Amino acid sequence: MTQLRRSARVASKKPESETKIESLKTSKVTKPKKEVKKKDLKEVSATESKELEVGDEIPDITLLNQDEESISLKGAASKNKIILIFAYPKASTPGCTRQACGFRNNFNDLKEKALILGLSADSPKAQKNFQSKQGLQYDLLSDPKKELIGVLGAKKSPSGIKRSHWIFKDGKLAVKRVQISPEVSIEDGEKEVIELSK
Repeated sequence: MTQLRRSARVASKKPESETKIESLKTSKVTKPKKEVKKKDLKEVSATESKELEVGDEIPDITLLNQDEESISLKGAASKNKIILIFAYPKASTPGCTRQACGFRNNFNDLKEKALILGLSADSPKAQKNFQSKQGLQYDLLSDPKKELIGVLGAKKSPSGIKRSHWIFKDGKLAVKRVQISPEVSIEDGEKEVIELSK
């Protein structure tokens, strides 16, 4: 009888200890998974909600130009009815040079109608070299953290910049052209500025 009691006690104890171990294992495994999923969802939704669409206000972002002077987009919008911002992947590369020089060549036709700004993730020093070498008459914004580039929807994943341009009128996005060729950016950019300035 005592042997039976002992085996009964042992049998009753085993499931309890096994249950505790199993519950510990499952709690350790499931908790981190839930936390990671929540964080990922928050980051994705935050990124998606940031991108500007036509009709949205110009972002309240300040960046350095080629001379390391601060340029506030909101401030620029208060002084200029139309702003054209064009983004290029890297200063002093062939396609970027064609795009920048195209806006340089059209500058006299556009300067009375719009503020022209170049934009890339290059440092102010690289932007200054690019501006001097190509004789560019407009400011080049430096956005190494891709803050403005991301908001405008030109940030490539995992890295890089989509060649694009945007036109703001009265502080609101009027034209959004993402992932275009240098030639299309130059030709259409000029046409769109002229049309918006009428």
